[in-house]
Amino acid sequence: MATSNGRTKITALVVDDDRIIKTIHSKLLSKLGIENQVAANGEEAVDLHCSGKKFDLIVMDRDMPIMNGIEATRELRALGIRSIIVGVSTRSLEQEIQEFMDAGLDDYQEKPLTSSKVISILHKINHNS
Repeated sequence: MATSNGRTKITALVVDDDRIIKTIHSKLLSKLGIENQVAANGEEAVDLHCSGKKFDLIVMDRDMPIMNGIEATRELRALGIRSIIVGVSTRSLEQEIQEFMDAGLDDYQEKPLTSSKVISILHKINHNS
């Protein structure tokens, strides 16, 4: 995992309309040393990227108002965003998960994220270290 002593810090964007989940995920990432920012829906996430922000990891909720996670993931991929995008949802039907994965996800996790889920995601990001 990246550390602040001369190595790059990992940055993350938490995209979720649920205030409690946003807080849980943001605090969990911070506790693991990951700088993070939050967005309330997919449109905010896309706007942040269009304004020049870059993130190593995007934690994307599936069901949100304005622009859902599937639309936002497709849009980000269409913009050429290469961040690791992890979809999160309470949905467990394989068809719904597959639809989300097909939008361009790198990984899918059931809500809420836990330390062990995040650490497994970080291994994917840091596979070269």
